Amino acid sequence: MSKAPSTRVRSRRSRNPRAASTSARADRADRTDRADRTDRADRTDRADRTDRTGTADAAETTSSSTAVRDEECPECGGRTEVDSAERACVDCGLVLEADRIDHGPEWRSFSDDDTDPKRTGAPLTRSRHDRGLSTKIGRSTRLKGRKRRRMARMRTQHNRARISTKRDRNKVYAYTEIRRLTGALGLPTSLRDTACALFDSAQSESLLRGRSLEGFAAACVYVACRTADVARTVGEVCAEAKATEAEHRAAFDAMNRELGLPIGPAAPAEYLPRFASELEVDSSVEARARELADRAVEEGIANGRNPVGVAAACLYTAARQFDADYTQQETADVAGVTPVTVRRTYVELRD
Repeated sequence: MSKAPSTRVRSRRSRNPRAASTSARADRADRTDRADRTDRADRTDRADRTDRTGTADAAETTSSSTAVRDEECPECGGRTEVDSAERACVDCGLVLEADRIDHGPEWRSFSDDDTDPKRTGAPLTRSRHDRGLSTKIGRSTRLKGRKRRRMARMRTQHNRARISTKRDRNKVYAYTEIRRLTGALGLPTSLRDTACALFDSAQSESLLRGRSLEGFAAACVYVACRTADVARTVGEVCAEAKATEAEHRAAFDAMNRELGLPIGPAAPAEYLPRFASELEVDSSVEARARELADRAVEEGIANGRNPVGVAAACLYTAARQFDADYTQQETADVAGVTPVTVRRTYVELRD
């Protein structure tokens, strides 16, 4: 019995397996060679770029160092070199530059770190009981539930730790009143710091017992104005303060007696510029009023009298001499005195 012919067809690979494997190995070898050549080309390119960059940097460094060293010493004519923050001569050792000045900002607001990158914190101030060094825990609307209550408890404990004694509480209250007074009177920050330093001295000498904190705040502001020759009367300070004139007087007398304040009687000429500005008088009238004020002090007319009333009388007398249309009532209203006070001094100045 004869066998039927087979219909199975062999593939090309099955017909010649040795040739197929040889071709595959050749293909892999070609791909590996191409990858190796590409890697070598990339490494060579990177090395060339690095060499060029290093050569440029070295040339720049050499040129800058040459420029630095080319400066001659004015003493011996030798070359100079820069060592850290000093420039000195190599031959004679003469120091040409030391402690280079940094013209950058010295404080930082932390409001915008990207566009305003300053280096340090806010400056110290005497108007804070802790000199402005303390921190505080802020508030956020994104906190909810338990975390928000925990932050509120932490804020309370933090405030208690910042103001832990009665001495600190008194200082915080008085400093707040001083800042409010200086802002209401339009005084500079230097007077505010001086007033806070005066209150600190009064507290160190135990002058606060039995007296009003508001009175000491008003007295400190008034003394700071007197020492800086800023014309502010007791009535003007007490009108903006929470203290009465009696409380102000008690605090002022205690400070003047125990601390030995370096202040003398106020001169009438200190109030003339402000009164002249409010009355809008000419400069010639103000100059004549200043001469009259100096004469009143020299002749003893101002002795025992309110310097504010004397200044108003001098201004009124000068206005009358220059035929300016000002009445005694207008001048007295600007100075905060009565027309009788102006009239009495005016009569003595005229005679």
